[in-house]
Amino acid sequence: MVSIPALASSGFSSTQQVVPQTDTTKRAGATGLKSNPTDTAKSSDKIEYSAKDSTKVDKKEGIVYLYGRARVVYQGLELDADYITYNSKTKQIFASGKHDAKGKYVGRPIFKMPGQGSSLADSLRYNTETAAGKIYGVFTEQEGGFFSGGLAKKQPDDEIHSKGQTYSTCNLPHPHFGIHITKGIVTQNQIITGPVYLKIEDIPLPIGLPFAFFPKPNKKSSGIILPSPGEDFTRGFFLRDGGYYIGLSDYWDAKILGTIFTGGSYDVNLTSTYTKRYKYNGNIMLRYANTITGSEGTRDFGKQKDFSINWNHSQNANANPGSNFSASVQIQTSGYNRNTAAGMTYDPQQLSTNILSSSISYSKLLFGDLFNLSLATRVNQNTSSKTVDLTLPDISLNMARSIFPFASPNRVGDQRWYEKISIGYSMKSSNSVTAGDSILFKKQILNKFRNGMQHNIPIQMNFNVLKYFNFGTSVNYTETWHFQTIRKTYLKATGNGADLSRIDTVPGFNRYGTYNVGGSVSTKIYSTAQFSKMGNLKAIRHVMTPSIGFSYAPDFSDPTKGNYRYAEYDGSRDANGNPIRVPNPSYNATTNNTVPQYLTYARQEGMLYGGPPMGRSASLSFGIQNTVEAKVLTPKDTTGKGEKKVPIINNLSITSAYNFLAPRNNLADFNITGSTPFTDKFQVNYNAVLNPYYVKDEYDPINNTAKTYTNTYTWQRGQLPRLTSFGLSFDYSLNPEALKRKNINEQDQREQNIQKGMTPEQAEAMALVSRDPNAFVDFKIPWNFAFRYSFNYSTDRLGLNSRINNSLTFNGDANITPKWKVTFDSGWNFETNNFSITRFGIYRDLHCWDMSFSWIPFGTQQMYSVDIKVKASVLQDLKLSKRKNYYTRY
Repeated sequence: MVSIPALASSGFSSTQQVVPQTDTTKRAGATGLKSNPTDTAKSSDKIEYSAKDSTKVDKKEGIVYLYGRARVVYQGLELDADYITYNSKTKQIFASGKHDAKGKYVGRPIFKMPGQGSSLADSLRYNTETAAGKIYGVFTEQEGGFFSGGLAKKQPDDEIHSKGQTYSTCNLPHPHFGIHITKGIVTQNQIITGPVYLKIEDIPLPIGLPFAFFPKPNKKSSGIILPSPGEDFTRGFFLRDGGYYIGLSDYWDAKILGTIFTGGSYDVNLTSTYTKRYKYNGNIMLRYANTITGSEGTRDFGKQKDFSINWNHSQNANANPGSNFSASVQIQTSGYNRNTAAGMTYDPQQLSTNILSSSISYSKLLFGDLFNLSLATRVNQNTSSKTVDLTLPDISLNMARSIFPFASPNRVGDQRWYEKISIGYSMKSSNSVTAGDSILFKKQILNKFRNGMQHNIPIQMNFNVLKYFNFGTSVNYTETWHFQTIRKTYLKATGNGADLSRIDTVPGFNRYGTYNVGGSVSTKIYSTAQFSKMGNLKAIRHVMTPSIGFSYAPDFSDPTKGNYRYAEYDGSRDANGNPIRVPNPSYNATTNNTVPQYLTYARQEGMLYGGPPMGRSASLSFGIQNTVEAKVLTPKDTTGKGEKKVPIINNLSITSAYNFLAPRNNLADFNITGSTPFTDKFQVNYNAVLNPYYVKDEYDPINNTAKTYTNTYTWQRGQLPRLTSFGLSFDYSLNPEALKRKNINEQDQREQNIQKGMTPEQAEAMALVSRDPNAFVDFKIPWNFAFRYSFNYSTDRLGLNSRINNSLTFNGDANITPKWKVTFDSGWNFETNNFSITRFGIYRDLHCWDMSFSWIPFGTQQMYSVDIKVKASVLQDLKLSKRKNYYTRY
């Protein structure tokens, strides 16, 4: 005899029995024939059923018993459970789980109705004829919320009558908190309930309603967002980001938030997010802040009004193959970050940022995929100098791939040399202006735009020489168009004063062409040192890639060619009636100076692309790239044959050039770049610039400088080349369980999550986690420490004006207990010898709740805040909490 598991909550008797096994029992393999892993049958009323363990059929009573991973499919209903029975006489389906050896109830029924998501239950009954049923201990998700427990009766008209259920955003079958519904009716458009009250940890609270009516629209719901309290050192106590969420549709939502301070300051922002599955997604944020500091009537009193506009838009790569539209817009007043503490994020990086970049771009492949057209608008804003660089529009047209005009389509045998000749084409055109942000939207800015167009045609040929050498040759032609030029005249100075210049703009089309020819050759040189008695070290390999290139360009600055003109004195004529030219102060006839006798200027001076280059150029470029790696035995390999490669130096390169036709200082600076990886996660990057010329400690009257830049090499004076630039940077993160996160496209990640059965809201939240994992506190990692250091030194070629930027930032966190975590982030300012903005945080994992405390104890941005709020359900299983300093970014 086999008993159905006792279910105290199911309402069924635990003594209900099934008939003993008879010859009608069908088991896998009982016929002696090869069978599938499951027994499957079809009844006359098209009910499909299967079971992993066994299937019993009681023909007399008309009952089918299914044991172990049982499954029933009927007219869109899908039901899986450990135990299922079907009575063909009463048309009743019954499903339940079972108690395992440890007494745990497992194998609960999982069912899915047509057009709905999956639900979990303790047990259920369903009539296939009337479509009515009873569900005990249900657990189901509805638009991000969860109904659990109690009894639900499904009526033939699809109404659901419920009793004793709990609604919560906690995704556990037994939630930590929720609204207890004593009884209710769920229809297609609304939910009507009797008395409801709030429960936390099964404790009823005196917060409830005698009845409730909830509309059930086919779109996202709306609601109030509660603010977070705290205190800011300069603006007083605050309530932050309280407001209202508006669920406009499944594809579009908005929220209006505000922050108020006891000092009178306030902040209002409107944030809207939109998405269309497999098409595009984006968000827009508009912020306005009124900041009041100090007390009115005192010297410290100040009042600032600021705004910020942010818009991000991205298109799915598969939405419209061959074209793409994207936007990343960030515009704000120059004092926004300073006055609003970077939008209440108190982020040190944002507070120190004074360059904002925005772009809106569209690209499309033309003529199949031969050409790529790109249209863009770009804005670069410097909040320190209060200037804006605006480009509207920026157009480019490029050949996606070069063509080989002499290649034979029916070639047989080796490729001939002329068949390797390729031709390309590219065009760029811009209309740009640089102006103060105060006149950005005023009419007068229209006269300040610079525009032009440039075409480039490269002709190249690459081939191997003597098997080991890669040789390339090229001819480049560039055609430049402008739509205005300049006329420069000088007013002759009186006494010892300097001549004054006047520049007039002359409208009209202007073009010029330039060209250059060049060639290059490179090869690879391998050297290996083998070791037999050096422990785990087996070999070291050094790969050198030397390269040499040569380029030549003629002189395009001859005034007789029309692009350059002699500078003349305004209105002055010689005895023959010719304009008087302005002498070049650098010209010295005694020393046969190679500079021109008279000043010249390019007619395109100050235009978008400028004028053609001055003087001939015959330049030899040279460089060498180095890679060093070691081969070592794998420590855990016991055979002694396991080996791995360990990089020692990555791409250490040294480059320079020599211009044979330059009048002086023919040799260019030496540029050095490289990196050294010490571990898989720790790499040091470095770069340097070395100047090869000697600087004399005496006054230079021509350039009016304290030192003289000579044409003598430093090694001719027994010195090394002078260091004019040096940079060093590294960062490292140390923790015992470093997570390996792959770089997956955000849109692809979102779609993969939807395909795994997530709702679009869950997929969006998961994409957020993947996009910026540092924005979340991960309780699965017991401790973490990370730091970043960068050092940059630079000076002018005379060594008179040097600048050093030295920065160190560090952060970390640690689990005090599995549910408590403390965090910190700070840095050291080497210029002031003080800590940068230092923040401490405490986080408590309450599964479905977030509790956090954030504190900046010293400095100009002192503040603290406390947050307790319901956590998004998708973050609960991941044991993630949102970091406070990332609070307002999304």
